[in-house]
Amino acid sequence: MGTHMKTTIEIADALLKDARRIAAREGTTVRALVEQGLRQRISQSRRGELPFKLRKASVGGNGLTPEASAAGWERLRSLSYENRGG
Repeated sequence: MGTHMKTTIEIADALLKDARRIAAREGTTVRALVEQGLRQRISQSRRGELPFKLRKASVGGNGLTPEASAAGWERLRSLSYENRGG
């Protein structure tokens, strides 16, 4: 494979927990996952690709109405189709 350099990185607890879970499920190591992610990102950079970035699509407003914030899925669906005509 080549030579390796030992380094220390700080990773958020929740991210590390997820990485350990994935590594265990896939029978690999967190180190291998980190290396895979770095290789993928470096490859994208070399090809001039930009990582996917979701555009901001927020709308103004004051959030959910009190009725909607306390509603279940069926009521939310009903509210979304009110006043549509037809």
